[in-house]
Amino acid sequence: MIDPRFDPRRWLRSLFAPIDGPLALVVLAIVGFSTVVMVSASPERLGTLGMNVAVAFCTMWIAASVPPQRMMSVALPLYVLGVVLLIGVALFGDVSKGARRWLNIGVARIQPSELMKISMPLMLAWYFQTREGLIRGRDFLVAAGLLLVPVGLIAKQPDLGTAILVAAAGFYVLFFAGLTWRLILPVAVVGIVGISSIVAMGDTICKPDVQWPGLREYQKHRVCTLLDPTSDPLGKGFHIIQSTIAIGSGGVVGKGWGKGTQTHLDFLPERHTDFIFAVLTEEFGLAGALFLTVLYTLLILRGLVIAAGAPTLFSRLLAGALTLILFTYAFVNMGMVSGILPVVGVPLPFVSYGGTALVTLCLGVGMLMSICRHRRWASH
Repeated sequence: MIDPRFDPRRWLRSLFAPIDGPLALVVLAIVGFSTVVMVSASPERLGTLGMNVAVAFCTMWIAASVPPQRMMSVALPLYVLGVVLLIGVALFGDVSKGARRWLNIGVARIQPSELMKISMPLMLAWYFQTREGLIRGRDFLVAAGLLLVPVGLIAKQPDLGTAILVAAAGFYVLFFAGLTWRLILPVAVVGIVGISSIVAMGDTICKPDVQWPGLREYQKHRVCTLLDPTSDPLGKGFHIIQSTIAIGSGGVVGKGWGKGTQTHLDFLPERHTDFIFAVLTEEFGLAGALFLTVLYTLLILRGLVIAAGAPTLFSRLLAGALTLILFTYAFVNMGMVSGILPVVGVPLPFVSYGGTALVTLCLGVGMLMSICRHRRWASH
């Protein structure tokens, strides 16, 4: 029997209280647009996609309900657990397609590197919170050490895409904590010079007998294929060649939903995961790509507004890092599909098919919502 004092409007308000409206609307718009694209790219996965979205949105709601103080209390245990699991992967992990990324814990196979995408910024934000008002140069060295341990373990698996994301998440915390430009600029200059040298000397350094120190042969091959996809048109270059054809053939308004020839004639590989942006641009053209870019821009701007108004150093650093990680996901994926970055296996946020990535991203958005909600409470 229904309690006569039950007020459905009050119940709904309390249910949706943790949710930040602007963030939720943008995420829903991206997921809705991606569902339209997925129906064309891989309609047989629509049922699983629906379940993934439901789990991810539940995760977002739960994360939005957890106060930042509770997040801070679990930062260190989560980081330690993640590092221990990564060491377990290095020692006992399952090997698949030449990579050791999974750990069998009896009841399930898990990929501990996914945990580090969230626990890394949590850990560094917690560390700088404990040093608030006393941050010195050596604290950045300690933080860099905390970052390099999991990044090194992930890169050794090898999983360059995840290593880049974890490294970026940690770097953003260091940057927002006040990392001096005197350290950032020399590294940036070295990177620009290195990339320019690789482009200029590509024909020489990409010869088969030339070894690249610190990189595996397949990683060298990816970079060289990026410089000249036609050097291996039926191998590593096939992905880039077909995706750029799909993007270019879409024109301004696209070929129309469900009418992408590269997609539906099976020329486009991984069309439901890493290369779904090529499907989108082939069928919806530049207009569709710009629409998605605007949605991502709104999402990032809202996250930065939340970070700017956060009441504590921990929540500011965490919100800023989580927001720019969304930018990194989108930038790297669009760059590799467009042929301006190497293919490193980074999904397009809230668009690529994949339950783990979607849950991780919604977890991050939920944490942003929590920071926003408790900022409002702190101001009252």
